[in-house]
Amino acid sequence: MRLTKEQALELLRHGDLKELGKRATARKKALHPEGITTFVVDRNINYTNVCWVDCKFCAFYRHGKDDDAYVLTFEEIDHKIDELLAIGGTQILFQGGVHPKLKIEWYEELVEHIHTQYPTITIHGFSAIELDFIAKVSHITIQECLSRLHAKGLSSIPGAGAEILSDRVRDIIAPKKIDSAVWIDVHRQAHLLGIKSTATMMYGTVETDEEIIDHWEMVRDLQDQTGGFRAFIMWSFQGKNTQLMEEHPEIEKQSSNRYLRLLAVSRLFLDNIPNIQSSWVTQGPYIGQMALLYGANDLGSTMMEENVVRSAGAGFRMVKDEMVRLIRDMGDTPAIRNTAYEIVERFA
Repeated sequence: MRLTKEQALELLRHGDLKELGKRATARKKALHPEGITTFVVDRNINYTNVCWVDCKFCAFYRHGKDDDAYVLTFEEIDHKIDELLAIGGTQILFQGGVHPKLKIEWYEELVEHIHTQYPTITIHGFSAIELDFIAKVSHITIQECLSRLHAKGLSSIPGAGAEILSDRVRDIIAPKKIDSAVWIDVHRQAHLLGIKSTATMMYGTVETDEEIIDHWEMVRDLQDQTGGFRAFIMWSFQGKNTQLMEEHPEIEKQSSNRYLRLLAVSRLFLDNIPNIQSSWVTQGPYIGQMALLYGANDLGSTMMEENVVRSAGAGFRMVKDEMVRLIRDMGDTPAIRNTAYEIVERFA
């Protein structure tokens, strides 16, 4: 029987942590009885750090006149992809700031260039807020924006920019960002065009438990309608160097207990999303590994390059051999996957 919001709130606040782990693991095994834990070899390419949205929780963005503002050239991007191919990578996670001057034609040229030059690489790119702004600055609909990029080779979009799908929270931490309904609609339109996506959540700022569960409900409801979310990924706010911490010093660093508790309840509540990803990048390898006992069936990316959360103080790194060892230590079979969660290589 499907978990209600009231039941989820009770578990979140009062559920025994060990029991939550057992229940989440049982749900994971029902979905993935083969006992395989996956990860992807990819690279996060931040094509620009220029952004006008000024999210208070972000330490990565710059304004166009800043000395360290940049837009990568196609040659620089090619070099990064060449390095990824050299280690057997299959996916690039393509995200940037919301650049005020780049229009749809620039993005079409970029996607087409990569898709043509590197046909084996999947482009998992552009957050809902990037796509929404590209459409607005180009004077086209979000449907046309997505359709044009899809035609050039965009096959998947990340869930970045969701943070907490509560407009009250968003008005505090990122007042210039799209509201919750727009984030959901961008993903809905993508799914209707055959572009799969992921759903994310960044917790640990000013949200309530109820708002966390409202977030999950919005994701679950859209998944009921479209089936377009491949995975759910959750991480805690990384506050170092951010304006939000300066304005709200009362915000506390989130505990590992809190992360595992939220992860387990999300696995139980999001019963229609097949994959739950561990966020070892923000939680560290040990808690990332422990997440496999709280509902996660995927360790995410080896993260050849990551700049956004690193700017806010999270600096964990992992190589393929370490991923394999962490998964084996938990008694699972490690496997490399692609963007579609199809097995590319299984380790005995």
